[in-house]
Amino acid sequence: MKKLNYVMLIGLVMSLSSCEAIGTIFKAGAYTAIIGIVIVVALIWWILSMFRGGGSNNV
Repeated sequence: MKKLNYVMLIGLVMSLSSCEAIGTIFKAGAYTAIIGIVIVVALIWWILSMFRGGGSNNV
């Protein structure tokens, strides 16, 4: 039974592609970074507009 577990574990490890897993992790990281950058830029833009008088309140 112990040998069967090792054989199954080795077969599972060999069937997985480590490059594919790493690629998926990097894609998820890239998308997260892009979303984070957009949020930070929007936040900075909003803060600067607050300091400049709100933008649309000037008549």
